[in-house]
Amino acid sequence: MKFLVVTNAPIIYKDDKAFAYSPYVKELVVWSNYVNLTFCCPVWKTDNGLLISEIPFSINEHYKLFDNNLKSLKEIAKTFFLTFANICILFKAMYHADHIHLRCPGNVGLLGCVVQIFFPNKKKTAKYAGNWDPESKQPLSYRLQKWILNNTFLTRNMQVLVYGDWKNKSKNIKPFFTATYSEKEKEVFAENKSNEIIEFIFVGSLVVGKNPLYAIKLVQKLIESGKKAHLNLYGNGMQKDNLDLYIKENKLGDFIVLHGNQDRETIKKAYQKSHFVILPSKSEGWPKAIAEGMFWGCVPIATKVSCVPFMLDFGNRGVLLEMDLEKDFTQLLEVLDKQDFFSVKSKLAQDWSQLYTTDFFEKEIKNLL
Repeated sequence: MKFLVVTNAPIIYKDDKAFAYSPYVKELVVWSNYVNLTFCCPVWKTDNGLLISEIPFSINEHYKLFDNNLKSLKEIAKTFFLTFANICILFKAMYHADHIHLRCPGNVGLLGCVVQIFFPNKKKTAKYAGNWDPESKQPLSYRLQKWILNNTFLTRNMQVLVYGDWKNKSKNIKPFFTATYSEKEKEVFAENKSNEIIEFIFVGSLVVGKNPLYAIKLVQKLIESGKKAHLNLYGNGMQKDNLDLYIKENKLGDFIVLHGNQDRETIKKAYQKSHFVILPSKSEGWPKAIAEGMFWGCVPIATKVSCVPFMLDFGNRGVLLEMDLEKDFTQLLEVLDKQDFFSVKSKLAQDWSQLYTTDFFEKEIKNLL
């Protein structure tokens, strides 16, 4: 089967080897066990700071799209013409494909949503990795992609994988998930969380959208109230220098540490010793860090975006942030001051997350195909 992946995610070629965003590569490996992958996506000359890993399977064919941005008038004008070229490339790629797989949302995803309309008889899947919540405020292009995918007249013969189970969905829409850890890893997990210090972990890009500063301020408030609390932040981004400055100015260096990007095993060990995983993000699809932390018994603390309320069972297995420092501080104190309360939430979080293993994920992918 010639399985075409249409995506914004670039492929980077180095020394005749292909690389892509690491979590994306891990998922592609699963698909590659059952189909021959063909790509229709941009090419980057460098990784531009993206966390990448080598694609470990051979790429059947690559329809190379023109990359573009809207940072200047010149680039906007250039994008206008390149869009038509990309549409032609997409038509060619879809015509030769046996199965069309769209990765949305994104600029390429939007073009793919439009072009796939002209191939109603081809087998199709789409993975919508953003927030599917129909009531959330999103850019027009995102809303347009969701409308096309949800419309069974325009989008035929397709299964659309979305995070969360939403009302008023069409027969195209299928609730789905993402997984990081295997069944075997569940068996080797041992409880090793210290009761002396309350350990918090943040894993994600240090950017405004992920709101790492709010995580720091929340833990800072706990420290100032007399709690022995630590926060470890893993990831890089444009806010790193600002966060570092805030930590120094508020003399929090002994309690809050920026670790930068770290490998999978380091992050895993950090989860295992942490009591809470925190992500005050403004927008998410399936917040991988939250699911990963829950797998190791961390009580999740996250905003009410996308499928997060479903993941946390509306607060029964975690803390849903109000994004009001005083209110969220009070919520945390309630969990911390009742040891049984923490233990129950931790167990519920772990039991739920450990249902979604890579083994289960692969089984579901196989069923789709």
